[in-house]
Amino acid sequence: MVLSKAVPSSSHDASLDCTFASRYVRAPLPRFKLPEESIPKEAAYQVINDELMLDGNPRLNLASFVTTWMEPECDKLIMAALNKNYVDMDEYPITTELQNRCVNMIAHLFNAPIGEEETAVGVGTVGSSEAIMLAGLAFKRKWQNKRKAEGMPYDKPNIVTGANVQVCWEKFARYFEVELKEVKLKEGYYVMDPEKAVAMVDENTICVAAILGSTLTGEFEDVNKLNELLTEKNKETGWDVPIHVDAASGGFIAPFLYKDLVWDFRLPLVKSINVSGHKYGLVYAGVGWVVWRSKEDLPDELVFHINYLGADQPTFTLNFSKGSSQIIAQYYQFIRLGFEGYKNIIENCMENAKVLRQGLEQTGKFNIVSKEVGVPLVAFALKDRTYYTVFDISENLRRFGWIVPAYTMPADAQHIAVLRVVVREDFSRSLAEWLVSDIHKVVQELDEQVKHVTKVVTTQVDITARGGGTDGALVHKSEQEIAEEVITYWKKLVSRKKTSGVC
Repeated sequence: MVLSKAVPSSSHDASLDCTFASRYVRAPLPRFKLPEESIPKEAAYQVINDELMLDGNPRLNLASFVTTWMEPECDKLIMAALNKNYVDMDEYPITTELQNRCVNMIAHLFNAPIGEEETAVGVGTVGSSEAIMLAGLAFKRKWQNKRKAEGMPYDKPNIVTGANVQVCWEKFARYFEVELKEVKLKEGYYVMDPEKAVAMVDENTICVAAILGSTLTGEFEDVNKLNELLTEKNKETGWDVPIHVDAASGGFIAPFLYKDLVWDFRLPLVKSINVSGHKYGLVYAGVGWVVWRSKEDLPDELVFHINYLGADQPTFTLNFSKGSSQIIAQYYQFIRLGFEGYKNIIENCMENAKVLRQGLEQTGKFNIVSKEVGVPLVAFALKDRTYYTVFDISENLRRFGWIVPAYTMPADAQHIAVLRVVVREDFSRSLAEWLVSDIHKVVQELDEQVKHVTKVVTTQVDITARGGGTDGALVHKSEQEIAEEVITYWKKLVSRKKTSGVC
């Protein structure tokens, strides 16, 4: 949802004109009101198409983890399923079957303890945001039920996370009245410290959320260590605080690249895992998944049963109607690529990230903040932030079509500002090399601006310094004093730059 805001009439007219659409319609269209009359389909298409030309190129949007390319055959399946409502399970039983197959494939990929004849417990969602909401609600309800049975207060639930969590966790906490207890970060360590996390756990903690693939740096948090420490605390206190793994970005990476990394249902305290199909699951935006360890981890009272669309249909979602296309697309990718295909694609992404990282290091201008193990992305900070910032670089890269986000880290590392490039399947080696080249151009231009401004300001300062003191004598400033005044002047020029969020 985007909060709507009308553009003031002083900057834009309240009507909408289109040059080519005038072949079909001559009257301007209202911007914010429903037109009184219909217009030809050709005109409607052209009006919208002309405006969409001003959007960025999705392939060059390096801010997003979300898939921007799929094979034409999958595109055909998506188009064919656009008119199918996913919730109509009785009317579209094959779509429901494909969703169940996907859930089971993911559960096995994450080593869920299910037998050959058992089916996994999980559901397809709009994305990881909805998946996290559902997982959080399950934890909250289980905790409340246990507290009620013990005759204990159940009105102050909390979740322990790192300050690096995605905003959907803040949404869950605010929308469903759960306190979010965040482990602060520090310079050089941008993921949740498991020891600090466990120290924050109390009797009201409904779960500890670990991130497999931090949005900020792509790093995997140490879920194994968290499980070990939390197991000890549960034994000491008599609590049974569980773990949820937010594997939105890393869930379709770790199983293919790091088979020996233990982070999933092999750990006893991991009760649920979410993953984004529309990230490294390689599907267009609009699909996520959440899988539970067992039926006991999803309270029955959260599952609704409806029969007004046909047969009895159990449902556990925040929304109701949604398209079937992305579910079908996910199944296509699973059977099309298989384990080998996903492994090859992710390995290629990692290689391209390596090319990008090496190219940035060779400029001598940046420190690489991200790690080589994790999600294929490169987060990097300026070594020298005296005269310009990463926000200046981000803004200038848009001239070349690149959308590269700049942002500050969360507390207590908010003084660190970085740029981040997400390497997706459609970001080739040649694109990585072009990006490095364009970043180098931008940095050179900014350096030239610094030299020009420094020369001008130094001259002005020197002239002022030689203008005489109160007694008429000449005043000479040292080189250090002049340099400090130049830096102060330059910082005033760039202080208008703001921080920006990242998704």
